[in-house]
Amino acid sequence: MPDLDAEVADSSKPDSSGTFTRIIHYAIGGLLVVGALAYWYLKPAGVNPMADPRAAEAIALVQTHRSEHAPTLLHAITNRVTELQDRGKGVRRGEWRVEHLQDDLYVVRVWIREEGTKQWFERDYSWQVSLSRRSIAAMTPAAADLLPKELRRPNPLVPGVGEF
Repeated sequence: MPDLDAEVADSSKPDSSGTFTRIIHYAIGGLLVVGALAYWYLKPAGVNPMADPRAAEAIALVQTHRSEHAPTLLHAITNRVTELQDRGKGVRRGEWRVEHLQDDLYVVRVWIREEGTKQWFERDYSWQVSLSRRSIAAMTPAAADLLPKELRRPNPLVPGVGEF
C-alpha cells in the first residue's frame, strides 16, 4: 500500500522547472510589449504621416485635390478599386505614403495592385507636393490621368506625365 503522507509531502515541494518556464514566458511577453512600444515611438513619418503635421498637410492636399473622374483624387482612387471589384477582378490598394524630400517638398504615393488576365500588375500613383505654393504635380502617368485635363501640362522629363 502506497504511503499517502509521502505523496502529499512530495507535491508540496516547489517545482523549479515550472517556475523557470513561467519566468521565461513573462520575459518574452515583456520584451514583446517593450518592442511594440519602441516601434510605435520610433517609426518613421512615412509609416505614420500624422506624426509630422506637414506630411499630414501634404497628404490632405493630394487626397482633396480635384480629379478628372471624381470630386477628389481620394474618390477617384476609391472608385477605381470599387469598379474592379464589381467586375470580379482581384484588386488591392496600398497605404497612402508620404516622403519628405526637402524643405516644403513632399512626395505622396499610393499603389493599386490589379489582377490581369495572366498575372497581377501594379499601378503607382505619385504626386510631388509643394506646401509653400500649395500645389501638386503628377510624377507618374497613372497619377496624371486622374488630374483634370485643363490642369495638365506636359512634363519634358517624363513623356505623357502632366503637371500644373
